[in-house]
Amino acid sequence: MSTFPIPPVSANRHTMLSSRRIAWWLFAAFQVFYLLTSTGRIRTADEYNTFYTTESVVLRGSTAVPQAVQLHNFYGRYDLRGQPRAAYPPGQALLCAPWYALGQYLLARLPGVPADDTDLVVAFSSCLSSATFGALTVFFFFLLLVGIGIGTRASLLAAAMVGLGTPIFAYSGWLFSEPLTAAIFVGVALLLFGRGPAPITWPTASVAGLLLGLAAWVRPTNVLAIPVFAAAILVRDGKPAWRAAFGLCAASAAGVAALLVHNALLFGGWFEFGYPVTAEGAKQLNTFHTPLWKGLYGFLLSPGKSIFIFAPPLVLALAGLRRLYQLERGAATVATFLPLIYLLFFARYTQWEGGYCVGPRYMVPSIVLLCLALGPMLAESKAACNASSTQPASGPKRATEPRTRTLAFLLLALGVFVQCVSLATSFMEDQVPRGRYYDSTWTYRLSYSLSGQIHLLWKYLTSGEPARLGLGWDRWFVFLHKAGVSGATLSALALGICAGLGISIAGLVRSLRSAS
Repeated sequence: MSTFPIPPVSANRHTMLSSRRIAWWLFAAFQVFYLLTSTGRIRTADEYNTFYTTESVVLRGSTAVPQAVQLHNFYGRYDLRGQPRAAYPPGQALLCAPWYALGQYLLARLPGVPADDTDLVVAFSSCLSSATFGALTVFFFFLLLVGIGIGTRASLLAAAMVGLGTPIFAYSGWLFSEPLTAAIFVGVALLLFGRGPAPITWPTASVAGLLLGLAAWVRPTNVLAIPVFAAAILVRDGKPAWRAAFGLCAASAAGVAALLVHNALLFGGWFEFGYPVTAEGAKQLNTFHTPLWKGLYGFLLSPGKSIFIFAPPLVLALAGLRRLYQLERGAATVATFLPLIYLLFFARYTQWEGGYCVGPRYMVPSIVLLCLALGPMLAESKAACNASSTQPASGPKRATEPRTRTLAFLLLALGVFVQCVSLATSFMEDQVPRGRYYDSTWTYRLSYSLSGQIHLLWKYLTSGEPARLGLGWDRWFVFLHKAGVSGATLSALALGICAGLGISIAGLVRSLRSAS
């Protein structure tokens, strides 16, 4: 039985209205903060896949990527008509189209932007889509915790730990698909489990299923989430929920089936997703040849990919899973089993490290869901702190629970440090030199760590010598200024973003005071 009191209906309604205002200001604050800290650069094949497809959609109304072939940067397959197609489905590329159009038709035409820099400015604008998806993840996460009964301030701290102390922060600055996937997963969890204790209806579950079907168009492996969410509905509501669980699966199946038809029409096979058979060094990537122990060690303990190094708040979240289950069984089921399934699946994947990237890339969306267990831990800690201010300590529990909040701030600080190191300099500058990240057979080196980027950070902190274009400080305004964009134009953009950040934080503080 849950130990959390249920407030009166009128108080609960007032709390939800206040929480929504706080959530919107929280979204605005993270949106502009992520805009400010974005790298604005595209480096890896995965990012170029999305960018080229988005470019083709906006400029030519097609998902073919002939420009990738022309630029000798093609990673994908030729379809049945001989058209080059990117290796991934077009879901993320289609959703990124508004940001590409913003760069192409507005930012690239600002005063002080040379015509030769149009492509760089458009790529920068496209990268900003990840900032929006990352901010949406934090927004949905906060509302979900409030919806399952966690207090506003505890939910806000937990959301800050996710937005600043996990790789959602770092990946908001690149064009990988993980922020979008995380936003979809947390949004689905909010839709299903964040609306109070009432049973989940068939229409609601069907909408959630459609969103999960969309996630498969972003990355096919996202289908792993469908049975987990369906099982979570059954765990939460029991036998009466069979209809809702079926509705979710049926709606998801429609999206997945559409993707399989898309594959058949383009490549002649239902499960031909467009991946090339081999990549660097003729290595087969899309197989499952990695020993399970190696993948598990990599994701859990290795210095370069451990989820605990790159997402320190997980230490506290793991301790809160039981309390989350007492409060909301559906959310707890997703928070527990989706990370576990992702861990076991990708631990066997040949390229489990995620290619050139920072940290446990493939685990990022499930890490966010696991962090839902932070909510009950922080809520009970806050209750203990309030009680200790009016009552004398009465036992070990009263003494230890306030320490949870101290631990939370420590883990947040560690997480912020890791993300800041990850974003300060280019991970490609550290990883591309042979023998550091991959060995001579293009196998990930388990001894790799963040030490290389820390050394790069120290190098650029202590050296007055300017770095070449693409090296050094990895910020969009530094990169674009080196490329020739006017300093006045960049300063105006940066000042506008900073002003937006100040306004958002002020609005967030006012909303918190009003809620109090």
